[in-house]
Amino acid sequence: MIGRADIAGIVLAGGQGSRMGGLDKGLQPFRGRPLAAVALERLRPQAAPGKLSVSANRHLDRYAALGVPVLGDALPGHPGPLAGILAGLQWCGTPWLLAVPCDTPCFPPDLGDRLAEAAMAAGADIAIAAAPEAVPAGPPAAGPAPLRRHPVACLLRAGLQDDLRGYLDGGGRKVLDWMGRHALATATFDRPGDDPHAFRNANTLDELHRLETDTA
Repeated sequence: MIGRADIAGIVLAGGQGSRMGGLDKGLQPFRGRPLAAVALERLRPQAAPGKLSVSANRHLDRYAALGVPVLGDALPGHPGPLAGILAGLQWCGTPWLLAVPCDTPCFPPDLGDRLAEAAMAAGADIAIAAAPEAVPAGPPAAGPAPLRRHPVACLLRAGLQDDLRGYLDGGGRKVLDWMGRHALATATFDRPGDDPHAFRNANTLDELHRLETDTA
């Protein structure tokens, strides 16, 4: 069984914010607080006490003010979310790491539990989230909405750090490409009552403002 005491949490906020005009995405306000702070609060009950961190590469003093360890990328050159995940795996000191992106502030409060269930059921080293695609306005479509995977909302065995380091050192950058090298499980968030906005992310300021309005 994977329990809360087995899990450390990390909020990934180390991106360059290119679609936000270079703004530091994790520091943009959502409901009056930085996105990273909102994500940390949502993640806290899902991880072992004192086992939260944030991955960041800029404005480190502002992230440090959130009261958790700030982890820089384990590799230079902004190689993407896998570098933040690697930093988390190297830091965590627990059997498992639960990672979430800072720009998805409504992720489920039971994300860790359901990823853990999926990992245990499949005997997997990694579990990722999947949820129905957002359905555009208009007449209802026939049949269920297609599922979209959200690999950066994931639970990983800490023992994968050496393999991930080797993948990154070899120039690999694609999240699902690396994850596909390991036993991978998927937790599907399509139960009645699951929040349809849970995995909606904000890549631009307009998307962030719409998400805030739609989830008020």
